[in-house]
Amino acid sequence: MGLVYSTIHLSNPLKPEMKQMEVRCLVDSGSTFLCIPQHIALQLGIEVLETREATLANWSNEVVPYGGPVKVSFENRNCFTGTLIFGNEVLLGAVPMEDMDLIIHPKLFKLSVNPESPNIARGTV
Repeated sequence: MGLVYSTIHLSNPLKPEMKQMEVRCLVDSGSTFLCIPQHIALQLGIEVLETREATLANWSNEVVPYGGPVKVSFENRNCFTGTLIFGNEVLLGAVPMEDMDLIIHPKLFKLSVNPESPNIARGTV
């Protein structure tokens, strides 16, 4: 499967006066978290809450800032999550994707709302 990119909206639910941002993100179900670059965290006023150790794609480990909350919106879905403040592009990982009940269409290289639940996100408890 090739790389999948999509457009999402990010905002800070604790600072509604800050405008939401429309961003292009790499969609990666093999990654766990939402990751945003430092300049986006600054634009949204995201506060660093702690540090976390992250294993990168090359299997190296790095300690990175973890902040939040961040509201993530895609089509008719929203979630609230923490984020690693790291890298040079937005990365949408499995946790926010599962929370919003999104799927990746591998043939179409597209992020989509789960067609089995088009109106309301569902999940397993």
